[in-house]
Amino acid sequence: MTASTMKAMINETTDSMHEAQPGSAGQVVTTDSPILATYKRAPVEFVRGSGVYLYDAEGTAYLDFVSGIAVNALGYDDAGLKAAMHGAVDGLVHTSNLYHTSPGERLAAALVAKSFADKVFFCNSGAEANEGAFKFARRWARTKGDAKHEIHALRGAFHGRLFGTLAATDRPAYRLPFRPLTPGVSIFERDLAELDAALSEDTVAALIVEPVQGEGGVRVLDHGFLRELRAVTRARNIALILDEIQCGLGRTGTLFAYEQAGIEPDMVTLAKPLAGGLPMGAILMTRAIAESIKPGDHGTTFGGGPFVASVALHVLQRLSDPAMLRHVTEVGAWFGHELHELARRTGRIRQVRGAGLMWGVDVMGTAAHVVSESLANGLLVCSAGDYTVRMLPPLISTQADLARGLSILEEVL
Repeated sequence: MTASTMKAMINETTDSMHEAQPGSAGQVVTTDSPILATYKRAPVEFVRGSGVYLYDAEGTAYLDFVSGIAVNALGYDDAGLKAAMHGAVDGLVHTSNLYHTSPGERLAAALVAKSFADKVFFCNSGAEANEGAFKFARRWARTKGDAKHEIHALRGAFHGRLFGTLAATDRPAYRLPFRPLTPGVSIFERDLAELDAALSEDTVAALIVEPVQGEGGVRVLDHGFLRELRAVTRARNIALILDEIQCGLGRTGTLFAYEQAGIEPDMVTLAKPLAGGLPMGAILMTRAIAESIKPGDHGTTFGGGPFVASVALHVLQRLSDPAMLRHVTEVGAWFGHELHELARRTGRIRQVRGAGLMWGVDVMGTAAHVVSESLANGLLVCSAGDYTVRMLPPLISTQADLARGLSILEEVL
């Protein structure tokens, strides 16, 4: 399929990619799929990938700046990841958490060794990790005072679509159909004065913050702001939860985004790239939090199972490699500079934000239009709101890969 053919197909679809469902290659299906339509899928079906490219059934290549929404950090068809998966198949796949298995123990030990944490809880997704963190924060907070139970989040936050995390997610369209939401969860402006007042209440158990707000427009929170929040929460016995589900594990150039602010939280939630595309989440926590949790307080059937944990251990070793992190820092800085230059040349970008290989640009017109036109020209990008185009290239992307994507984006703009 040529780029012009794909472009024509997309333009014929109602509101571009927003009403399309995928069928066989070259077809747009809107009603026949047995999959529940919770996503407005693009009119393309991918069948394989290699490096930083995805391919449809007709062999058309698409440069991927989405990475499965920050999941495929190692790109596609990675030899090391495939070897880890094949090796894991020879071991246990599942036993439940009624018993010990080595892969989960080794993965937890590696995460503890590489972070602030003393203990780790494994689950299956980012939303589950945040839900678990809310429970753990309330359990711990009750040791500090019977009234402490409220969870505070920030304007622009996205923490998940389950009931507790949805209440902490600042997307009215996501929240409205499911009211009433979980009580005791509130959203406040990214303002120190307002937060200082909100956190002064003796009912507050935890504050959850994304160091880089991904879904909220790729907004990098100021490091000084994060340090102030850490100081306030520590002084008032409030748990600081950092949601690094999208921005963690090397995405911003350090293994954990909190490292760049020079702080240590009480909990960090992880997911997306952790198991190389297999479903896995994790909560990293201090000893103080962990000691408040007792057997029976929380659980998971699949979390940290031996197959997934084996693969995640390989991914963690790769993403924590100093050479990998240095690469992300260097090519990310170049990419950011070139995005600013692109904004200057085209006059079609109002603002550029990001760090490492996590960037957003506010465009003239709608992000949906840029997403669909980029797809038609062989580049995958996604949106973060109505006007922000989000780019999350695989962490293995070279400067040449990024330059090609920028060239396509410039043509689209």
